[in-house]
Amino acid sequence: METLRDSTSSARSLSVASIFMRQVYQWMTVGLLVTAGTAYFVATSPMMLSFVFGSSFGVIILAIAVFVLPMVLMGMISRLSAAAATAIFVIYSMLMGAFLSSVLLVYTGTSVMQAFVTCAGMFAGMSIYGTVTKRDLTGMGNFMIMGLIGIIIAMIVNFFLASSMLSFVISILGVIIFTGLTAYDTQKLRQFGANAPLDDATAIRRGALLGALTLYLDFINLFLMLLRLIGDRR
Repeated sequence: METLRDSTSSARSLSVASIFMRQVYQWMTVGLLVTAGTAYFVATSPMMLSFVFGSSFGVIILAIAVFVLPMVLMGMISRLSAAAATAIFVIYSMLMGAFLSSVLLVYTGTSVMQAFVTCAGMFAGMSIYGTVTKRDLTGMGNFMIMGLIGIIIAMIVNFFLASSMLSFVISILGVIIFTGLTAYDTQKLRQFGANAPLDDATAIRRGALLGALTLYLDFINLFLMLLRLIGDRR
């Protein structure tokens, strides 16, 4: 009887986790599509380029918004309605697209596509690994987070040094770190999803949006690091 009860509970957890992760990937895909569409629209519109990059003040405001909004969403997610959390996520995806539109101007279209396809393959592989592995990735995740802090500091230092060698090293480490974080975050989200309240649609939506934002940022950063490594500038 106890074994039957355990099996039923385990099956329910797997079902809830699958439903939750499906929503996570759906919203992540929406975010990436909005970002790509916005980036293309801005990059191909002289008026929008002038509006976004016409002044250093505008660029600074956009950069601040890109860095601050994820923290706002993560910090306030429990107090937001599902509609408000969705709106913030979509708006953030649009702002990121505007911010990254310069990538389409700096790098060739072929390079962008190669980096995207490579990124998608690596992301899918590590996300699958994070889903199926029985190994606890917490230790690796903590190590990757420390590495992330390190490359942020290195990028700030290199802003003043302008060292091509340091930039190359940062890109390689960035690829390794965000590849590892993809597996770690996927496992963490799946564990969270297994315990999600299936009867609370609002909580599921908010959790899925937060999970989508996490994996979305892993994907975007992995893409940018790959582009720095293999991209050909115009």
